[in-house]
Amino acid sequence: MEAQLFFHLLGTIDVSHNQLDRPCVEAPRTQEAKAEKNPLKRAFKIMGPGLITGASDDDPSGIATYSTVGAGYGYSCLWMALVTLPLMFSVQYICSKVGLVTGRGLSGVLKRNYPPAVLWSAIGILTIANVINAATDIGAMAAGVNLLAPSIPTTAAVIPISLILLVSLIFFSYKRLASVFKWLTLSLFAYVITAFFCKIDTAIVLKDTFIPNVSWHPGYIAALVAILGTTISPYLFFWQANSEVDELKDAGATTVEERKGASNADLKFAAADIAVGMFFSNCVMYFIILTTGATLFKNHQFQIESASQAAKALEPLLGKGAEFLFAAGFIGTGFLAVPVLLGSSAYAIAEALEWPCGYGEKCVDAKGFYWLIGSSIVFSVILNFFKVNAMQALYWTAILNGVLAPPLLFLLMMISNNPKIMGNRTNSKLANFGGWTTFVFMTVATLLFFWTSFAH
Repeated sequence: MEAQLFFHLLGTIDVSHNQLDRPCVEAPRTQEAKAEKNPLKRAFKIMGPGLITGASDDDPSGIATYSTVGAGYGYSCLWMALVTLPLMFSVQYICSKVGLVTGRGLSGVLKRNYPPAVLWSAIGILTIANVINAATDIGAMAAGVNLLAPSIPTTAAVIPISLILLVSLIFFSYKRLASVFKWLTLSLFAYVITAFFCKIDTAIVLKDTFIPNVSWHPGYIAALVAILGTTISPYLFFWQANSEVDELKDAGATTVEERKGASNADLKFAAADIAVGMFFSNCVMYFIILTTGATLFKNHQFQIESASQAAKALEPLLGKGAEFLFAAGFIGTGFLAVPVLLGSSAYAIAEALEWPCGYGEKCVDAKGFYWLIGSSIVFSVILNFFKVNAMQALYWTAILNGVLAPPLLFLLMMISNNPKIMGNRTNSKLANFGGWTTFVFMTVATLLFFWTSFAH
């Protein structure tokens, strides 16, 4: 009963006033969930793209960003975990709804409703951010290998990791890959446990969690933009919509007409799925900042130059084993996130060119899509041979994502409020409040970042 109430409350965000404007076949996940009488089993059946999105959001860039913020600013950014949770939920829910209602990804929607300049500008922003992000994530995975096997230089591990990724995506489905490596993301819960082994001033933690402790120092503003960029990343907008479309394709809805339309139950279950995924992501964020603040910051290690230094945050729990678990987190989240990063760009370009696309497609049937994946991996490898500190690269990648996200957020809000595209499924007042608040918050943060950076 409690589970049903939870899902009902989540679903009311956007479906109470918007009824179906055309008959549709409900998503297979919705049908399975409705048929399941056991509340716990029903909850597991509902979990899908939103949970994967949440897990991939805690990629190496995220781990490095939260560690850097915790080490540099202690507990003072903990409040961002609470603030970003509803913002992330709103944005990802709107993306999911666009995919479910239109039967297309964001790129396909832009192609059919906006000028080519808008479409290719959006794709350009997305691709630049994604290739750089993928490059830094692959570099972080190599740094994780170096932690496990110090005799293997980081640069030497980059090419084998990239080849393993490419071969896995061509010959195995991403779902199978994710089902294996998602278990390595459980290593991130070591931060949650470690927090209870640290000497923490509870009063300060509670104050900094619920009362924003804002500084106008350029470094602090940059930290806020980095947190926003790694939690509300451009690639997740495109990935969420395409993931919903892919699930419908896998169920046999091969044409757009077969995929169009979403029932109230579809949207309620999508909301529940995304809420769980975003909560998981932000829970990890909160405890990484908390743990690094309680260990590295308190020990005056304000800057993190290497994965080995970042791993020291886990030593109160794991001792010498901290580096091994940290490495597992980098490698596992990398294998989840890099395909999402590269896939979202390839989806966008292939959909704009009307090529077959999706990880559910065989390589021979979607050659262009997999060629784009391969090309992106090659560029990612090349970027890793520039002498850049891996931890700093991950952090600045998060800042780049934070700067590039607002224009894409604006386009998303335009799409989701356009009745020609969404029919009677345009945003409710509550969904619009969440979406536009996210846009304004990230835009202001970006402007403050540039202003404080150049002013000093």
